[in-house]
Amino acid sequence: MSARLILLRPATDDDVQSVAAIWCAGWRDGHLGGVPQELVTARTLDSFQRRAANRVSDTTVAMVDDWVAGFTMVVVDEVEQIYVAAEHRGRGVAQRLLDAAERQVADHGFGEAWLAVVASNSRARAFYERAGWMDNGMFKYEAFGEAGAIDVPAHRYTKRVSPRVVE
Repeated sequence: MSARLILLRPATDDDVQSVAAIWCAGWRDGHLGGVPQELVTARTLDSFQRRAANRVSDTTVAMVDDWVAGFTMVVVDEVEQIYVAAEHRGRGVAQRLLDAAERQVADHGFGEAWLAVVASNSRARAFYERAGWMDNGMFKYEAFGEAGAIDVPAHRYTKRVSPRVVE
């Protein structure tokens, strides 16, 4: 199989359905069994579609053969979301997205990026550790469902990034 070109670009409104589908499937892969049932109940495909539509400006998509293969969402110094469609996993898409997210955090002027990973998501935790992220231990990540905040047991990962020097 030949290597495929992975192109990154800012998301547009036309990407919302693809981002939502990848987000929903990937979230279920990494979270079921590791988060409170209240959050599972709140995370329907419709909820991901609404959230993706509201987050277009925070989103970078990875394109492979004119298809959205994955995405990341960065807010200030947090790599808040990073997901890759199942058929594109293991092909370098996640690493390209993570590299771009780290650059975005640095471009925001921060020297350290952070992200949260549910404790049960060993695949994601191993990926971040291979990419040089440090596990700073458990904390309660505040997710939001229909009824408000839901505490989710997660690991906080951090990585030093180099802010760009503006001359």
